[in-house]
Amino acid sequence: MPVTSQLLRALPRSKVLASSLLPCQQHQSQFGPVAHLPASRQSSHMWQRRQPSRSYQTSSVLHSYILTPPQVNSILKANEYSFKVPEFDGKNVSSVMGFESNQLPANAPIEDRRSAATCLQTRGMLLGVFDGHAGCACAQALSERLFYYIAVSLLPHDTLCELEAAVEAGRALSPILQWHKHPNDYFSREAQRLYFNSLRTYWQELIDLTSPGDVPDTREALLNAFKRLDNDISLEAQVGDPNAFLHYWVLRVAFSGATACVAHIDGPDLFIANAGDARAVLGVQEEDGSFSAHTLSNDHSAQNESEVARIRSEHPASERKTVIRQERLLGLLMPFRAFGDVKFKWSIELQKRVLESGPDQLHENEHTKFIPPNYHTPPYLTAEPEITYHKLRPQDRFLVIGSDGLWETLHRQEVIRIVGEYLTGVHQHQPLKVGGYRVTLGQMQGLLEERKARASSAFEDQNAATHLMRHAVGNNEFGTVDHERLSKMLSLPEELARMYRDDITIIITQFNPHVIGAQRQEGQS
Repeated sequence: MPVTSQLLRALPRSKVLASSLLPCQQHQSQFGPVAHLPASRQSSHMWQRRQPSRSYQTSSVLHSYILTPPQVNSILKANEYSFKVPEFDGKNVSSVMGFESNQLPANAPIEDRRSAATCLQTRGMLLGVFDGHAGCACAQALSERLFYYIAVSLLPHDTLCELEAAVEAGRALSPILQWHKHPNDYFSREAQRLYFNSLRTYWQELIDLTSPGDVPDTREALLNAFKRLDNDISLEAQVGDPNAFLHYWVLRVAFSGATACVAHIDGPDLFIANAGDARAVLGVQEEDGSFSAHTLSNDHSAQNESEVARIRSEHPASERKTVIRQERLLGLLMPFRAFGDVKFKWSIELQKRVLESGPDQLHENEHTKFIPPNYHTPPYLTAEPEITYHKLRPQDRFLVIGSDGLWETLHRQEVIRIVGEYLTGVHQHQPLKVGGYRVTLGQMQGLLEERKARASSAFEDQNAATHLMRHAVGNNEFGTVDHERLSKMLSLPEELARMYRDDITIIITQFNPHVIGAQRQEGQS
């Protein structure tokens, strides 16, 4: 099949049906030491997402160009990041060896965000993918704030009291998190004080609710952190701010939305907290050396029957036919759980009051005045996560967390196979499948030669997430990377790129089987 024909297959669907909400603006990155509590960022967006209808276009519309391999590599590697857990006395005593991540924009600018950090006052590592919609503002806020809320939720009572005492005395705070960030994954400083005040109010309440000697429960900490941050996002937008920029910013965060998939790894204990349609999948190595996929999260969408039943049970029977229409919440929103998105949470009266008192920029946009159809019994949307626990085993070799842009292009088993073969260098060749295509012997020979060349060049990528992204964007119908297709997909102009794929964000965490085995034995003794 010609590459242009492959590109013109049915277009994927948009996450939200709507027009532009608020134009995102980019500005220069700013950085701070790890001790800094989060700040906000004025960011990004395009609400013009993929349309749900099938759409076919002639090749004359595709003003794409053939990029050279170095040009392709430059694009694919622009946002890659890797972190290796430090060794002590020549040994890695952590269950996590390290992680590799990457992002590839489709929106201009990208609406996905990623975060990774080590908890300094407790134990464990946090990794998360945040998929924004209606702009990037909410995803940006989550990338800066959610891990602080989780880390504070995990602190024992005495440490919370020490934090509060330091603030009262005007002393510097001990760092809570050590961030592992690509230079593009930045914090800005405009909302630092606002974010800090909200976080401080949260830990003050935790001090009142806990007692000395209490041991925080990880599952409960994740649940409370998600719900509290979403509540703070809503409250900040309702209260507003005397500073005109901050007032505008908190409204942008609240009226946009984002899904979140977060992993907390402490020794052999792996927790996944998921709200939305990003996904976490474990790569398990079988005795024969092959890899199998073990999914640790459920998509919160119309394809999840229990999620559909949950939403219908929360609203009157009279809304049964309208609460989910065309596989979308109220006919508009594809993820059934998300942060922000106050247009699906606030009453109509509250929405009108907040918007009337908001800055002029909001009044210039028709979407902000739009009320979803059949909007009778809000809230329709929640940020409460579904939490999964898994005790790591030596055969659990790696974890892939990806935004839905990855899973739309590759099946989970294919994702795990690609990553497993990359990490081990062992290629499990399956019988070559050509589907329903008619293939000549010459074409078959070409495919086999391509497979051989692919195996010998598998390590041109130094980052597992980049390697997986190359397959996600460049795979042809035979499951091999087609350079011409990859080149065309990466050279599509901004106004077309989002029509053919979503933003892709990937974090691949590699586990240490020897440490995990020893930790499991210690836990059993």
